Amino acid sequence: MEVRLNDEKTRKIKVGDTIEFIKVPEQDETLKFQVMELRKYDTFKEMYEDIPFEDVDYKGWSMEEMINGTYEIYLLNKKENGEH
Repeated sequence: MEVRLNDEKTRKIKVGDTIEFIKVPEQDETLKFQVMELRKYDTFKEMYEDIPFEDVDYKGWSMEEMINGTYEIYLLNKKENGEH
């Protein structure tokens, strides 16, 4: 399972598409996965109420920790990509 922000690039992904992941930082290995299902949520809270925390490898976390951690990841990614 993978969680993505529903940005312009992500909205182009369709069921049946293949996504290739590159191992970082080495970039010497790739994995390909087929999109089996898409779920859309209005908020991170709504998503985490639907998806068990252990399914995204965060067993034992509180809802607040999950939401705050997710925002931190997305804010960091935006900064790294030069977005504000």
